[in-house]
Amino acid sequence: MAQIFSDEELKRFKSAQTDAFHSPIPTQIISNGEFTPSPQSKEQAQVESLIKALADDLGKKQGLSRRQFLLSASGMAAAFIAMNEVFGPVFMVNKAEAAEPERAMARASSLQDQFIFDDQTHFVHDEFKHDGLLNIPRFAAEHWQAGLAKEQLSLGDLKFQNYVRQIFLNSDTKIALLSGAPFDDPSWWFLANEQIRAAVDTVNKLAGSRRMYGHFVITPKQPGWLDKVTDVLETAQVDSWKAYTIGDPLTSTTKHPWRLDDEELMYPFYEKAVKAGVTNLAIHKGLLPADYEKSWPDVWQHATAWDIAKAAKDWPQMNFIIYHACLRPAFELPDQALAEFEATGEIKWASDLARIPEKHGVKNVYAELGTCFANSATANPRFAAALLGTLIKGFGADHVVWGTDSVWYGSPQWQIEALRRLEIPEDMQKKHGFAPLGPADGEVKNRIFGLNSAALYKIDPQSALKLVDNDGISRLKAEYAEDSELRDNIRYGYII
Repeated sequence: MAQIFSDEELKRFKSAQTDAFHSPIPTQIISNGEFTPSPQSKEQAQVESLIKALADDLGKKQGLSRRQFLLSASGMAAAFIAMNEVFGPVFMVNKAEAAEPERAMARASSLQDQFIFDDQTHFVHDEFKHDGLLNIPRFAAEHWQAGLAKEQLSLGDLKFQNYVRQIFLNSDTKIALLSGAPFDDPSWWFLANEQIRAAVDTVNKLAGSRRMYGHFVITPKQPGWLDKVTDVLETAQVDSWKAYTIGDPLTSTTKHPWRLDDEELMYPFYEKAVKAGVTNLAIHKGLLPADYEKSWPDVWQHATAWDIAKAAKDWPQMNFIIYHACLRPAFELPDQALAEFEATGEIKWASDLARIPEKHGVKNVYAELGTCFANSATANPRFAAALLGTLIKGFGADHVVWGTDSVWYGSPQWQIEALRRLEIPEDMQKKHGFAPLGPADGEVKNRIFGLNSAALYKIDPQSALKLVDNDGISRLKAEYAEDSELRDNIRYGYII
């Protein structure tokens, strides 16, 4: 990733919350501050124009303003109709959904009990001071039509209260995994490990059920890191692990890059984790700028799949969950990556990851979709289809897991709707041997949305759904749904 913007650089950008079109889905790339946002593409401008026209026409017929229509289930359908007009028939959407609110609501109601486990979510602690982090949601709002629309974006939008609102009240997410990230500068930590645990306990107490799980972020090579692992295992307060082989994900001068297959450094950790029965390890990979060889010359390889296979083979008891599916392109339009795929059948670093199970005979490596799906689902859905096809072909549908990286991009509902409706185009299926994704609640999407993570975290989905059906958060959501003014299409970040 590129550096967080300086104050001078920020003057070049606009707020996605205040200046981006408040579409149900993003209509341009939004920067979180870790990369320079791309200008709105010609296709994205066409999508935005079509959404506005549909909203004005259909909203008037339904007695709604443009804003009211775009906040409705029919407005969501209209957005995907516009996407199909520009990008081809990539999304499964019925035009009647946009014209007839009853149909749109019936579809939304039929899916609201789908088991969705979001295995990558974030917020920042109350004392977090770095405004540059707002560049992430701003990029999403500008370029991905991610759904942000407040009068003024602030760090408050990335904190606990709004996290609960967006994850649990503004989306169909049933269970969330709260994550963190390590930085060489301690003031940049979004949440300390003890804060992650406190937030998880708070939400679960509010719900009266198990709505949240939490990572314990490990920091290999940093002084005393393995002692901290020992300490937390003694408290039995760890659900799973999170790691960054790149070290600090925001700076190319990161001090602590490392490898998963470093026997001296990591194998003692795996031994402790296996003995304690905490065997899920999420690893940040990918998401580097296009000039990574120049801008991250000494450490970029640590963001690739180069160290996964040996560690997975040596430690079959561990589950290696590769966040962002090792996709190289970070916050940029995926057009060039799609052109490379169309010409070669390769997606940089993600294809390397997808080959690991067959090439090395391992079954304990998983691909996770956080950010890598968000940055293509609406910017260029054909690439999103290519990525999903590549991952499912290599791993099988039972080893691809759902994550959104929200609340960086506002409510995850727009991403949920995009996957529910996405289909791999027939020409791509035939050329690359990809299987269709199928219906919104079919086997493939149900596995990705939640069943695969449920297996990893030893959750019975049906029992979990019964527990959350009338828990504290469900009751809060029912009250919240009655006040449509609280719902929004806000996305956080920077746009050009």
